[in-house]
Amino acid sequence: MTAYPLLVSPAAWQVTLDQLLGTPLQIFGIVLTAVIGRWLLHRLIRTVVKRATAQHTDRLRILRGRAGEALADASGLADERYVQRTQTVGAVLRSVVTIVVSTLAVLTIMATLGVPLAPLLASAGVGGVALGFGAQSLVRDFLSGIFMIVEDQYGVGDTIDTGEVIGTVEDVSLRVTRLRDRNGVIWYVRNGEILRVGNHSQGWSIAAIAVPFALDADIAKVTQVLTAALEGLPDRDDRVIEDPSVVIESMSAGTITVRVSARCVPTVNLDVQRDLRVQVKEALDAAGISMAAPVVVPSASPTTGTG
Repeated sequence: MTAYPLLVSPAAWQVTLDQLLGTPLQIFGIVLTAVIGRWLLHRLIRTVVKRATAQHTDRLRILRGRAGEALADASGLADERYVQRTQTVGAVLRSVVTIVVSTLAVLTIMATLGVPLAPLLASAGVGGVALGFGAQSLVRDFLSGIFMIVEDQYGVGDTIDTGEVIGTVEDVSLRVTRLRDRNGVIWYVRNGEILRVGNHSQGWSIAAIAVPFALDADIAKVTQVLTAALEGLPDRDDRVIEDPSVVIESMSAGTITVRVSARCVPTVNLDVQRDLRVQVKEALDAAGISMAAPVVVPSASPTTGTG
C-alpha cells in the first residue's frame, strides 16, 4: 500500500487553527469582559443611587417628625425632587460608563485584529481638537447642566431669576432650561449662558411690610400691640414658619418706620404680605393707634415781579 504524504504540515495546521480559533476567542473574551464590566459598573451606580435615596428618605422622615411638614418642605429636602436629581445623575454616569467601556473594547478588538491604532488615534485627536473648537458652546452647556443638576441649583417647579428672565422651571435638561414667565411666555435658556441664578423656591422666603408712624408715637406700645396681635401666627397660617418680628427700621424727618417681617415657605411671601397688612391695620385700629399721614410738600408758588 502506498502512503500518501500529508498535504499540510502540522505547523501549518497549528497556524491555521490559531487564526481560526485564537483571534475569535480573544475577541469573544474582550466583548464578554466589556459586557460584564459594564453590567457591574451599572449595578454599582444603581446601588449607590438607591442607597442615597433611602438615606435621604430617612433624614426627611426624621426632619418632618421634629419640625413639622412645613419646615421640611421649606428646607429644600423635598423627596420627589431629590429622587429625580439623584436618578438623573445616575443616568448620566451610566451613559459615561457605557461610552468609555465600549470605546476601550472597540480599540482592543482593533488592536487584536492588527489594525494600526497610532494613525487612527492621531486622526481622532486632530478631529477631537477641531470638534472641540467648533462645539465649545455645546460642551459648556452640557457641563453647566451637569453641575446644575448635581449641585441642585434649581429643579422643575422652582421660580428662578436667571438674569435675563424670571419664571417657573418646566423642564431641565443637560443643554437647556425651559422657563415660563408670568405672561405665559416659554423661554429656552442655554445652561452655559446662565451666569447666576436666584432661586425663589428653595429654603424659605421673607414677607415684610413697612408701617410708618409719627415721631411722637408711642413705639413701645406699637411694638407691644403688633407683637401680641401676630403671636402664634404659624398656628393659624401654615404658610408662616416663625412668629413675625417687629423692629424699628428707620427714622426720618417726619416719620418713624416699623418693619414687620415673617419667615414663610417659598414663593408665598407676597400673599403673606397682603394678609399681614390686613392684620396689622386691624390691630392698630383696635388699639386706637394711627399711622402717620403721608407728608405733602407744598409746591412753591411762582413769584410775580413788579414792573
